[in-house]
Amino acid sequence: MSKSRPIRVAVIGGGCAALTAAFELTRPELRRRYQVTVYQLGWRLGGKGASGRGPADRIEEHGLHLWMGFYENAFRLMRETYTELSRDPKRCPISDWRDAFAPAPLVGVTERSAAGEWSIWKGILPPTEGLPGDPLPAGHRWTVTDYMARSVALVGTLFRTIQFSRDGVFAASGAPAADRGSPSSSLVLDAIARLLRYGELATMAGLIQAVSFLEVMIGSLSQYPENLVLRLLDGIASNARTVLTTRLESEPQLQRVWNIIDLTLATVRGGIRCGLLTEPRGFDAIDAYDSREWLRLHGASEEALGSGWIRALYDFGFSYENGDVTRPRISAGQALRSMLRAFFTYRGSFFWRMQAGMGDIVFSPLYEVLKRRGVRFEFFHRLENVRLAPSDRLRPGESPYVEALHFGVQAEIKRGEYRPLVDVRGLPCWPAVPDYRQLVDGARFSRERWDFESHWDSRKVASRTVRVGRDFDQVILGVGLGAVPYVCKEIVARDPRWRAMIDHVQTVATQALQLWMHADMGELGVPGDPMTVSGFVEPFDTWADMGHLIAQESSRRTPRALAYFCSVLPDPDGVDPVRVRDYPAKASEQVRRNAIRFLSRDIGLLWPRAVRATGEFRWDLLADPTDSVKSRQYAGGEARLGSQYWRANVNPTDRYALSLPGSSAYRISPLDETYDNLTVCGDWTDCGFNAGCVEAAVMSGRLAAHAISQSPALEDIVGFDHP
Repeated sequence: MSKSRPIRVAVIGGGCAALTAAFELTRPELRRRYQVTVYQLGWRLGGKGASGRGPADRIEEHGLHLWMGFYENAFRLMRETYTELSRDPKRCPISDWRDAFAPAPLVGVTERSAAGEWSIWKGILPPTEGLPGDPLPAGHRWTVTDYMARSVALVGTLFRTIQFSRDGVFAASGAPAADRGSPSSSLVLDAIARLLRYGELATMAGLIQAVSFLEVMIGSLSQYPENLVLRLLDGIASNARTVLTTRLESEPQLQRVWNIIDLTLATVRGGIRCGLLTEPRGFDAIDAYDSREWLRLHGASEEALGSGWIRALYDFGFSYENGDVTRPRISAGQALRSMLRAFFTYRGSFFWRMQAGMGDIVFSPLYEVLKRRGVRFEFFHRLENVRLAPSDRLRPGESPYVEALHFGVQAEIKRGEYRPLVDVRGLPCWPAVPDYRQLVDGARFSRERWDFESHWDSRKVASRTVRVGRDFDQVILGVGLGAVPYVCKEIVARDPRWRAMIDHVQTVATQALQLWMHADMGELGVPGDPMTVSGFVEPFDTWADMGHLIAQESSRRTPRALAYFCSVLPDPDGVDPVRVRDYPAKASEQVRRNAIRFLSRDIGLLWPRAVRATGEFRWDLLADPTDSVKSRQYAGGEARLGSQYWRANVNPTDRYALSLPGSSAYRISPLDETYDNLTVCGDWTDCGFNAGCVEAAVMSGRLAAHAISQSPALEDIVGFDHP
C-alpha cells in the first residue's frame, strides 16, 4: 500500500499564534502528517513580539513584554520547546526554560495625592504553589463561581490585614470559613439575621465574620435568597466605609486597600445581579459594558474607579479607543476575566521576566525546533492577497475556499534558505537588520534603505503565487488584524462577518522607549528590587526596570540601569495613516518628541534624582553604546536621546487589538468552518481569552491546529471554556 502524502499547510505570519499552530501540527506524535511552510515578511519572526540586536548587541523590542503567571498555554509551549531543543548549558547561557524566565513578583501602581504629588504603591504578590505550565488536575476548570468565591475570600483577607495592622493580632472571628467547616444553611441564615439586626456589622470583627458567611453563600448560592446575599453585600460595603472612615483620613496607604475592597465588592455584587454564576456565556454576558461603567452600576465609588488599579487595567491593555487617552474603553467581561485569572490563577509568580529579548527567548528556540521538525521558512515574502475561488465555480453545497496566495518577494537568497540568526556569546538571536550578505543585491537594499517590515515600502524583486492542490492544501492566516483589510480584500468584500469584524474589533498604534543609563535605579531615587509600574501619566504610562538585560549586551561602558516605557500612540485626526506615504517617519518623530517632553516634564515624579535642582532632566545619564572616555558619538543635551531606542508601532500588522465593549461577538474563531481550507489565528480571534497578549495568541494557535488536525483536544487548551 502506498503511503499517502502529507497535508500541506501554508502558515502566513511568524508571530506567537502562527508558530504555535506550526508547533502543534508538527508534533512527533502526528507522524509527519502535516508538511508546514511558514511565509514571513522580512527577515525575522515574532510579530508584535519580535526583537533584534542593535548596536553593541543592545536588545531592541517592539515594546515592554512581560509574561504573567496564568499564561498556562504559553508556558507549556515554551517548556516543551526548550525540552525538545535540549541545548547544551556549557555552550548556551540560556538552555532551559528556567534560565529563560525568572519570577518578577514586585509590582507597583502610581497614585496622585490631593496635593498633586505622585507616589508608587509597591507590593510583592506572594509566590503560589506550582509553576505555569505544570499539569493541572484532571478535569480542572475555573468557573465564575470559583472566581467569585476567591474574590470574597480576598475581601476577608484584606479586612484581617487591616485588623492585624490595628491590633497586632488576627481576630478570632476572622478565620476563613473553610477552616471552620461548612455550616448548614439554616445556621448561616440565623447568623446573618443576627448580624444585620443587632448592628454587629458596625465593627471590624462583625465585618470579618460577615465576609466568612458570604464566602459560604457564594459557594452554594442556590440555597440562599438572592436578595439576602445582596443585602449582606450592601451591609458589608456601607458599614466598612463607616468603620474605616477615621483611619482612612489618617492612614493614606489604607485608602489603597479600601479601594481594592470597594472594587471587589462591586465585582461580586455585579456578578450576582447579572446572574454570571449561572449564565452559560459566563463573563461574555456583560461584554457590552465598559469595565468602569459596569463597576459603577454595581456600587463602586468614584474614588476607587479613579484609582491606580483601574488606570493600570486600561494602561496595560492599551485600552484607549483610537489611541485617545481621554476615551478609555475595555469590555467589562474581558476585564473581569483578565483580572480574576491574573490574580487568582497565577502560579509561581505574578509576573515572569524574560532573561533576554523576546526574540531570543521565544522565537529563536521555536524557530530552531520547527526547523528540526522539517518546517520550511520562506522569509522576505509579503502577502498581497488571499484569493478565493470564484463563487460561480463552486459546486452545489461546496464551501468557499482559498485557491491561491499572492506574495511579493522582497529579496532573493543567494544560496539555499535564508539563515536568520546571529550568535551573541553563545545565544542564538535575531539581528535588528537583515544579513544583506545573504541577499542578491543586498548591498543595494542597504544603500537604498529598503524597509522590509514597513507596510509603506512595497518594493519587491518578484511576484509569487502559490496554489491550492499544487503548493498547499490548508491555510492558516496568522497576520495581525490591522493587516487583514489589505491582504484579504476579496474575503472582506464577499463576507459580511469579516467586514463586521474589521468595523468592530479595532486596533491601536503603540509607542515604546528604551533608556540605558550610567546611574543605577537607586541613584535615580528608586531604591529596592526591580519592578513594573503602571497607571502613570501620558505619553508613557507604564515602565519597568529591565536592568537584568544589560548582562546580555556588549556596550563598551556597561550601563548601570535600563528602563522600558510604553503606551498607546494616538492616530492622527481625520487622516488614514496608510495613505500618508511618510507616516512611519512622522510617527517615529512624534515618539521622539514625546520622549523629550516626558523626560523634561514628568520623569522627576518617578525618578527624583534623575533631574537637576532646576527640574531639567540629566541628559548626560543616557549611555551611548559607543561611549568611551575619549569619544562620544552624540552631543550633550537632548541630542543624547539619539543614543537610545524608541519605536512607533504603526504598521497595520503591529497594531494592538482592543477588547472594546460589545466587540467579542464580532471576532471570528479559529474553529469557524465558513471556508473549507482556511482558518485564522491571532490574539484578535475569538479564542476564549479575547485580549492582546501572548496567552491569547498561543490559545488561538492551538485552536487553529485543532481545526485542521483535531489536535490538541479542546479540553487541553487551558482557559478555553466555550462550547
